[in-house]
Amino acid sequence: MKNNLSKLLALTLTAALLLSGCGSNQDAAKEGDKQSGDNQQGQQSDQKDSKENKKEITDLVLSKVSTSELETFNILYSETSANGQYLTNLWDGLLEVDSYGKLVPAIAEKWETKDGGLTWTFHIREGVKWVDVNGEEKADCNAHDFATGLEWVLNYHKNDSANTTMPNEMVRGAEEYYEYTKGLSAEEAKKLNTGDGSKFLEMVGIEIPDDYTVIYHCKEAKPYFDTVGAYGCLYPLAQGLVDELGVDGIKSMNNENMWYNGCYTMTSYIQNNEKVFTKNPNYWDKDCKLFDTVTVKMVESNDVAFQLYQSNEIDYVNLTESNLKTISANKENKYNTQLVEWPLDFRSYQIHFNYFKNKEDGTPDTEWNTVAANEAFRLAWYYGLDLAPSYSRINGIHPMSCENNYYTMKGLLYTSDGTEYTELVRNELGLENPNGKTMARLDADKAKQYKEQAMKELGDLDITFPVQVDYFVSGGNQAALDTAIVLQQAISDSLGDDFVKLNIKTYISSLSKEVHDPQLQSINISGWSADYGDPQNYLGQETYGNDTAYYSRVVSNINDVVEDETNKALLDAYREYTSLVEQANKICDDLDARYAAYAKAEAYLIQHALTIPNYYNTGWVLTKINPYSKMKALYGIQNEKMKNWETSQDGYTTEEMNVIAAEHDKKA
Repeated sequence: MKNNLSKLLALTLTAALLLSGCGSNQDAAKEGDKQSGDNQQGQQSDQKDSKENKKEITDLVLSKVSTSELETFNILYSETSANGQYLTNLWDGLLEVDSYGKLVPAIAEKWETKDGGLTWTFHIREGVKWVDVNGEEKADCNAHDFATGLEWVLNYHKNDSANTTMPNEMVRGAEEYYEYTKGLSAEEAKKLNTGDGSKFLEMVGIEIPDDYTVIYHCKEAKPYFDTVGAYGCLYPLAQGLVDELGVDGIKSMNNENMWYNGCYTMTSYIQNNEKVFTKNPNYWDKDCKLFDTVTVKMVESNDVAFQLYQSNEIDYVNLTESNLKTISANKENKYNTQLVEWPLDFRSYQIHFNYFKNKEDGTPDTEWNTVAANEAFRLAWYYGLDLAPSYSRINGIHPMSCENNYYTMKGLLYTSDGTEYTELVRNELGLENPNGKTMARLDADKAKQYKEQAMKELGDLDITFPVQVDYFVSGGNQAALDTAIVLQQAISDSLGDDFVKLNIKTYISSLSKEVHDPQLQSINISGWSADYGDPQNYLGQETYGNDTAYYSRVVSNINDVVEDETNKALLDAYREYTSLVEQANKICDDLDARYAAYAKAEAYLIQHALTIPNYYNTGWVLTKINPYSKMKALYGIQNEKMKNWETSQDGYTTEEMNVIAAEHDKKA
């Protein structure tokens, strides 16, 4: 989709920016490749009649795998999509997006910048209410709540550095306030607030001139700052709730004592079992379409979910490789004509190395840390690891549609001439265009060269081969275990059993608590979706020496590495990469130049295999939900906001969805 907000900003950056919210979509259809004549018109007519005759679902039932269980009810603390998919239905922020990815009003009914992105003013709509779990009114949600929310995020002892990256990087005085609170005792920091004369209002570039106006002052021009309004770091927090629960109570709040301003309240929560969302009777958007209730059932795997779909107990299911093969191979199967390929989930997935791994006893795993620091070892993976077999686990019909060669998600950004951002990265890497048959980055000669180099260099350091690589998956998820086995075989086939051995290990319930916190993994595979519309949000997560960079802090642990002879080159590469990111981030008056600089930084990250691009997530489903009616959040947290979803009690057929997708693309 090239009418992306970032492209529009690139085209109009030299003009004074004045953006106000608008809920309407583009009406003009584009002419393009399409079926011709009566057949296409007949299909559209049939689709229109079918849509009018479809019976909508009023009480939706979904399933989620147990590995995506909710870990916090505080959206200001959440940094994962596992939390965001639920919390986005309970809290509303300044802005949201529509089904085409366009920013539209939420609690802010309009917004503007009159100085090219240095100062942003958001006008808060009147009549937004905070309610309790039963939908009973507790207080007005107004501009002051956005100040309270930002203070919470920036207060080290309240939010533990979560979600500070964006405001620290963008908002004037935010980083200074964060460091100020970090230097206080916990008791002192917890007493801070946003009242008149507060240290927060004195230091941070935020103004609340009245109950319905919030003004943010950026450090420098940020023409994309409004896209941050769709992410949790700028969400509101009611001071009345803080007064009621206390700081520690906010940290541990649950569905029964929290306040809501979103489309639903969570009227029932049974951990690892079931959640019930109930329509908020006091929701501000009176014209939107909501379900009366949404029940989410936690299941062990998508195989279990498929059984529930077959018995009509849930309304949507992601198909596993085996289920997809069974259905697609048999035209007589009742679901054969109902297979729907859903759009990309807007995340870019990578293989992340842990550079400061611990053993089970908590002592450093010196052997693995030495191996991971060796660039030749990592480059042997980059050029040699053929991930195509694992793509079939994700999309059994079009596996190579999952191929990913970049860190940033494709489709997020465009230059002023319409060039998609990852094309800039591809050119920097010198990659051929993907051919849909083999991975573009594979190079057998380079893989062999780097493998031999790594074995020589590491052998001189008394490293034993094959190198043991610890990889963790949920022990209760058979599909995840099967996928790990496919990856294990791909590594064996591509890199050789004499070089590496993937050890599949399991955790019980929490990857973060059982694996990441004690730093037990050798590698981790995870995806990042943009929090706002700029490359900094992706590439900043890998910067060195930044305790707010998510992957550096939580997964790679690069900030824990103590420099010595074996890891100096690794740290030098991280320092150079970080410098390139910082240089790119200083370019604010020319988005084309900014994107070009970020593309160089991203290429450097990949060329040194500090992390390795893995896949895009797209697959096949059976669905009673029209995925093209959902919010298309290439940034922000609204992808799973259950608002204005179109549904059919009978489900959608492949043919119906193809027509819906074509019509949607015309308006994009």
